[in-house]
Amino acid sequence: MNLATRMSRLGTETAFEVLAKAKALEKQGKHVIHLEIGEPDFDTPGNIIKAAVDALHQGFTHYNPAPGFPEVREAIIAEINKTRKLNLTADNVVVTPGAKPIMFFVIMALIEKGDEAIYPNPGFPIYESVINFSGGKAVPLPLLEENDFGFDLDYFESLVTDKTKLIIINSPHNPTGGVLTKEQLQRIAEIATKRGIWVLADEIYSRTLYNIKHESITQFSGMTDRTILLDGLSKTYAMTGWRLGYGVMPVEMAKWITQMAINCYSCTNAFSQQAIIEAYQGPQEEPEKMVAEFARRRQFIVDGLNAIPNISCKMPPGAFYAFPNIRKTGHTSRDLENDLLQQAGVAVLSGTAFGEYGDGHLRLSYANSIDNIKIALERIADYLQK
Repeated sequence: MNLATRMSRLGTETAFEVLAKAKALEKQGKHVIHLEIGEPDFDTPGNIIKAAVDALHQGFTHYNPAPGFPEVREAIIAEINKTRKLNLTADNVVVTPGAKPIMFFVIMALIEKGDEAIYPNPGFPIYESVINFSGGKAVPLPLLEENDFGFDLDYFESLVTDKTKLIIINSPHNPTGGVLTKEQLQRIAEIATKRGIWVLADEIYSRTLYNIKHESITQFSGMTDRTILLDGLSKTYAMTGWRLGYGVMPVEMAKWITQMAINCYSCTNAFSQQAIIEAYQGPQEEPEKMVAEFARRRQFIVDGLNAIPNISCKMPPGAFYAFPNIRKTGHTSRDLENDLLQQAGVAVLSGTAFGEYGDGHLRLSYANSIDNIKIALERIADYLQK
């Protein structure tokens, strides 16, 4: 097709590929338990849906400012200032159709040939994909089980060079559920400040934590001047299909990201933006119930995985993923992903879908019912026993 060379550097997100395979098997009549896709299995709270429907009837069906409606950005920054104890304004906010545009725009705005970007590995695959696409060098930072899937700070510091332009962090973390400690974040902040490096802080799971407090790198001196904080509505309010995300960043960076938005999609959906106001200012009982249910499922799935011979799994402190070690089963991660889907009817992801350092692990999303998780665990145990 004579495509541009950069297209060969563009990766993908395996979760959607496995989901497509699972759906194809279901069309053939096979029963599949879905533990592959990272989205809450709950309905969007009714008050949020009503706000969007009302907005449609009120005429929110036209173009709007590229960074988002002023009143929506005010609601977002009020939430960010409250939860991160900051003092920023609506001018620091850019609303996007989902959170991925923030990743894409920031990396493309900062990284070019010869630049380096440090990213977590295993980690959300789009980080590495877009760094490579930009022409920069993707520098993996291993998140290892022996470090509770956190940063080895000495090793991290050894990766930082004069070419490092961006550090990407994700806490709570996909796929491991790991959480960076305040001390780890502080050291990253010190290095970033000293070396003049930008930080992309993916905090999309900030409300999905179990008995611990969310820590943001923005709390440290000088970091609001060099951090792009990424968040959104998808995970907290079960709004993945609404495609509502945003970035909080220095005003000058927000202007450039807005320019990219204008070139790419003009503006974010008008009526759905109004639901953001209701989500943040309305009752919070439903998202709190979701986290409580995730906590129950977390205990169930981790206990169940640890009861299967040759599998071990740490208790994740955040997000809604289990990341069991399957090395002693004798299977590779990719082979076990495929065999569990094709032969056992359980859709999971190989740890290598999130990078080379995910090898020897699987990712199981426990955004599914206890009943379905129970069936999945039984099928996994039966398959491995055979």
